[in-house]
This record gives sequence, C-alpha cells and structure tokens, in this order.
Amino acid sequence: MVRNAAKVAVISALLAHAAVALAYRPFDSTDADVAKAGEFELELGPVGRLREGSKRFLVAPAVIANIGFSHDRELVIQGQHEVALDREAGEPRSALVDNGVFIKQVLRRGVLQDESGPSAATEYGVLLPSVHGQNGTGLSVAGIISQRWAAATVHLNTALGWTREHEPDLFLGAILEGPYSWRVRPVAEFFTEQARGSARVNSALVGAIWRLRDGLSFDAGLRSAQAGGEPIHELRLGLTWAFSFRKEP
Repeated sequence: MVRNAAKVAVISALLAHAAVALAYRPFDSTDADVAKAGEFELELGPVGRLREGSKRFLVAPAVIANIGFSHDRELVIQGQHEVALDREAGEPRSALVDNGVFIKQVLRRGVLQDESGPSAATEYGVLLPSVHGQNGTGLSVAGIISQRWAAATVHLNTALGWTREHEPDLFLGAILEGPYSWRVRPVAEFFTEQARGSARVNSALVGAIWRLRDGLSFDAGLRSAQAGGEPIHELRLGLTWAFSFRKEP
C-alpha cells in the first residue's frame, strides 16, 4: 500500500507538472512583456515528444494565444493535445491538457518595453479542466522580473497556484538567454515546482531561438526533469508568430 501511495503521488506530480501557466516558447516560465495593443501572438508547438517515466506521448499541437490590449495587458489562452504512444487497456489514447485562461499585466515598463531598468509583470488566471485528464479547476498568480544586458537576458519567475486537485503549489523558475542581437541565441531554463501531496519536480532545459524577422521566431529545446525519482524527457519544437489585427488610424 505504501508503494502504491508513492506511485500515486509521483503520477500526480507528472500529470500536474505544468500546474502554473506561463507562456514563452520553449519554456515553462515566461518574460515580463505582453503583446502590443491590437496584436495577436501565436505560440505554436506543432509537434513534440514527451516521456514521463515509462510512458511516451506525442504532443501535437501545443497552442498558446496571446491577444494584446491597451495599458500593457494581454489575454492568454492555452491548451495542449497529447497522444499516448504507450497505454494500458481502458486508458484514453489522447487528451487535451494544461488548459487555461489568464491575464498578463506589465507592472513596470523597462528594458523589454524599450525603456530603462528591469521590466516587471504579473500573470493570473484560471486552470481549466482537461479533456480525458484532470477534471478540476485551479488558479495561479505569478510575478515576473526581466532584465536585459548586451551579453544576456534573465527572466525570474515566482508563481503560486491552486492545482486542479485543489492543493497549493509553488513554482520558481529562471530563463537565461544569450545576446538578443544574435539572430540565433542559445537559451536555458531551470525551474522547481512543488505541490502539496506530490513529488517535487526539478527541471532543466537547453535550446535555441532563431529570430527570422520581427514577429516571427522559431525555437527548439531539450528538457530533462525528475519528479520523485521518475525521469521526464521532452523535445520541444515550435514557433512564435505575431501580427496586428487592428488597422493603424
């Protein structure tokens, strides 16, 4: 029974590893910036591979839509379709997970808004039920600080959540980026997340972002994590495309 309880805790952590919702490809954390007013930004992962313990999944697709509003705010809508490549009898073949709706607000205009000093933002919203997954709803609120220098950019994230299983959750993350002036810049991310009653998740990602032009970037990342001794490995491939939906006066 003890072993079974431990397995349940690990599985819960694996299923809830994205309890907080933060949006910046190819990361789990985010930056202290928002889409401009009248701009639509699509973060799309058309295909990816995920392995959680002995289970393998095809992620096709992962979608985050950001809609910019006035006063440095944006609406964030997200979801991810996963197809199980290894499943037992009675388990669903596919699921729509990590669904949520959020508001992101810049609290301090800084270097990411072409002004001086660090940028600061908050993101808060509702974790929606999964389809063929977790049925509950949850909440999350995050604080983000970003600073950019000629040689590097750093984004620090702290998020408090109320998971879909109605347990408190804490997320701490950091993104490191190479020189923003480079067309292809190396990136890395490290985060730790702990929900009450579940195993701690420690994660590291390395990758690159290729800025093809303003408003269009491609990304790739390899992520490795541990959740209570269970390994998680993930390949993320995607793009970020931004365009204006409102005509200039």
